[in-house]
Order: sequence, then C-alpha cells, then structure tokens
Amino acid sequence: MTYLTHLECSVCGDRHSPHELQTVCRSCGKTLIARYDLQAAKAVLKKEALRDQLPSLWKYSALLPIERAENIVSLGERITPITPLPVLGKELGLQDLLMKDEGQLPTGSFKARGLVMAVSKAKELGVKSACMPSAGNAAGALAAYAARAGMESYVFLPEETPEINIKECLVCGAHVELVKGNISDAGKRMNELRKCNPGWFDISTLKEPYRLEGKKTMGYELAEQLGWTVPDVIVYPTGGGTGLIGMWKAFDEMEQLGWIGKKRPRMISVQSSGCAPIVKAFRENKKESQFWEGAVTIASGLRVPKAFADHLILDAIYASGGCAVEVSDEEIVAMTYEFAQKEGLFICPEGAAAFAALRYLVKEGKISGSERVLVFNTAAGIKYPEVVRR
Repeated sequence: MTYLTHLECSVCGDRHSPHELQTVCRSCGKTLIARYDLQAAKAVLKKEALRDQLPSLWKYSALLPIERAENIVSLGERITPITPLPVLGKELGLQDLLMKDEGQLPTGSFKARGLVMAVSKAKELGVKSACMPSAGNAAGALAAYAARAGMESYVFLPEETPEINIKECLVCGAHVELVKGNISDAGKRMNELRKCNPGWFDISTLKEPYRLEGKKTMGYELAEQLGWTVPDVIVYPTGGGTGLIGMWKAFDEMEQLGWIGKKRPRMISVQSSGCAPIVKAFRENKKESQFWEGAVTIASGLRVPKAFADHLILDAIYASGGCAVEVSDEEIVAMTYEFAQKEGLFICPEGAAAFAALRYLVKEGKISGSERVLVFNTAAGIKYPEVVRR
C-alpha cells in the first residue's frame, strides 16, 4: 500500500493526478513533486517495524509511489553501507567522518535508485518506450531497468561519456546515440527525435516526478542507519541534484511522520571548477543558475551545465545554512589515489570531488572537528578506469 495522494508543482502548487502519465507542471512547466497522506501514514507506520524488513530500499514502499507490487521492476536494490573513515578523518581532524557508498547498488551507482522508481511507475502507467539524455550512469541504469521491464530504451550520450557507460547501455539492448557536446546537447538531439516518436516517454532528471522519489530513499536510509538522527553536515557531489533535493524532501517527510526532529544537516553541494553553475549561483545569492558555457570535467556526472530544478537545489542549500564549493580536476584525480591508498576504497571522480572539497571546508573552518560529517560516493570507482594512469 502506498499513501501517495497527488503530484504538486514545486513552484505554482498546481495539483496533478498520479494515476495518469505526467511530466512537468501543465501550468508553468516546472518540476512535479509526489505528495503523500503523511498524517494517515503516521497513525499506521512505525519506524521500529522497519528493523525486521528486508535490507532494501523497498522497505519504505508505503512512502513510495508504486501502487501495485507486481509493477516493481527490481534488480535487488540494497541498503548501501555507511562506512567510517578513520584514517582520513584523523588527518582532517574530524572525529566522526562517514561515507555512504552508493557504488554498491545495481549498475554500480546511485542512479539505480531513481531509475528503479521511474521505470517501475512508467510500467505501472503503461509506458512501452523511454528516453533520456545522460552523462553516463543514468543511461546505464535506464538501460538495465528498461530491459528488466521489457521496455524499449533510447539514450543520448555526449561523445566523451566513459566507455563503460556506453557498453553497459549497449549490452542491455538500449538504442544509443553519441552526440557532440555535453548533456544539454544530447537533450536537444533527443527532443528533435521525439517529435517523430511521440511514444517515447522522457525520463530525464526532474522532468518526470518519480526519479526524485527513488533518490529520497537515501535520506530515509541514512536516518535509520544513524539511529533516526541526521548528520551535522552532508557533502554531496552535484550534477542534476536529484539526490540532494530528494534527501531534503525525505527529512521533511520523516519529521511529519515523527521519525526525526527538526534538526537538518547543512547541505553542501560540490561541483568541478570546469562546470560549476550551482557554485556560481550560490556565490551570487541567486535563486537559479545560469547555463555554464564550455563545461569540461573528468567527473562526467558533474558535467551538467544547468540543472533543470536548480532552484530546488539552491533552496535546500540556503535553507540548511549550507554552501556550494568547486574543486579542480587535478584535485579530483589526486583524491582518487589518496583515498584508495588511505582507506582502501576506489571511489568515483564525483565522490573524490566531494572529499577534495571536504579538505577545503575543514581548512576554512566551515566544518568543525566535533561534527558528524557524511560524504556521498555516488558510484563505483571501477566504472572510471580512465582516471587511473599506468
């Protein structure tokens, strides 16, 4: 059973039915947010009961949008571990440094969370073909879940997409087109072809309502793993930003359910200096970002010139008292090596960016040694062999 009631526009508040296929708000074109009857859920759902359920994100199914269990398209999504980092923590003077390792999900990245939910809901609503532009990992996840669902998938990737992402799309039977430029150029190409293919459902970041619901499970998981508390700081590598927005939504829902208190983490968004639209907007105290021309970075997941729901990313940063930080590609590569040699874990470039930013944040006094800090590694490092030179 789900307590889903309706979809609500993130800007104008217009309500939409969750029983029909939806993309963005019909009134203003902005992101739609899934809403639940949390008062009814509060009377029935008890957080203590979650301990006895399978260690999967589907333990939160009552607060997720799938209405019939037979429509769930699962590849075995697990609760990802929170790993203490004693060596790096000691070096940085942090007493409680933790990492949530999303590389242990199906398809090797946190994109599995969003795509399992979006594909499952699309299946429930009768979708036969799905499409998206992607920087890499999201395309791989769509290809895998669409294959499991018996759905056609069409993915549009920048030519510089890591080879492994291209291959995982191909092996799952996706229709792949490589596009010169960045993810925005890939999106333009996809939209050109959609005019001739009206049956394609656009499953792009925050242009449908349910990838966000998959990503919000990161917030539920970490709160449960930390004894129904939240860390003082969350450091999150940000491209499209769905995970950051989703966690912020999850914290609000859990407070309404009585599962956590009013405390919120400071949400820190990390980008590459070669593509840092959120950082620039934050420094200028803007509500939205500007398109970043000439985006270039080794961290393909951060190569997003303008996030569709950038206003929601910035809202969460401002409301939490957080900030946005950029690091160079040189720092990202150096941290990939350093982290593996100190903690024994091969993290992705986006995760390395977050840890490189952490060093700066500590040095500048923006994080104190006594705070509990949780950093996200968003994918398995082995998906990025090009980062490591022989």
